[in-house]
Amino acid sequence: MRILVVNPNTSATMTAEIAAAARRAAAPGTVILAVQPFFGPVAIDSAAESYLSAVAVMDRILAVDEHYDAVVLAGFGEHGRDGVQELLSVPVFDIAESAAQVALMLGRSYSVITTLQRSVGAIEDRLALAGLAARCASVRASGLSTAEVDADPAAAQAAILEQARKSVSADFAEVICLGCGGMAGLAEAITAELGVPVIDGVAAAVALAQAVVGLGLSTSKACTYAPPPGNAITGWPPAGGGIGGPHA
Repeated sequence: MRILVVNPNTSATMTAEIAAAARRAAAPGTVILAVQPFFGPVAIDSAAESYLSAVAVMDRILAVDEHYDAVVLAGFGEHGRDGVQELLSVPVFDIAESAAQVALMLGRSYSVITTLQRSVGAIEDRLALAGLAARCASVRASGLSTAEVDADPAAAQAAILEQARKSVSADFAEVICLGCGGMAGLAEAITAELGVPVIDGVAAAVALAQAVVGLGLSTSKACTYAPPPGNAITGWPPAGGGIGGPHA
């Protein structure tokens, strides 16, 4: 099995961290292909950056000329997942929804620890749209930007742990979800400190991808995620040849 893991920003160090987390979660024989966009923000901390990243991610995926069986989008609730599902015949997994789905199997309620406060609303909206908000106890901000999480993992771990403790004690969360792809790799240490399950969305998405592909299933093309109608696109020359270009 081959899983394409896409970091939505252009940070090479974060791509490497995400790839390492994905490979730790991969079963023997599963190959992880990790890529990042050709253009776009080096970190994503706003709606404008997220929308730009969505275009860059679709462009990058269309340029991949290797076979893959599933796609993991390693941005926590970033825009574009629905578009990628339309473009591809293989299943697509968003790490926010994957983390929440796994959390619901492990406890009655969960909390998400994210980066900046301005990201809280976007994550809450994404979880609501996905039908996963009812058992979300809280979404808390660590106060660190995506770039700061990337640059200083030790500081990130301390800030995340502080908010995770509050989620457990004040919000009664029973499971913690790490709300940024750049937090991949911190779950084990935070689990040891808190004593509750801590979910890395990258690992959760890889595990779900392996399960769904193993079952021989993929995205329904009956209506919502049917291929795009093929309308002409003006002024966008993506590396992969545009919507409807080559893909797995």
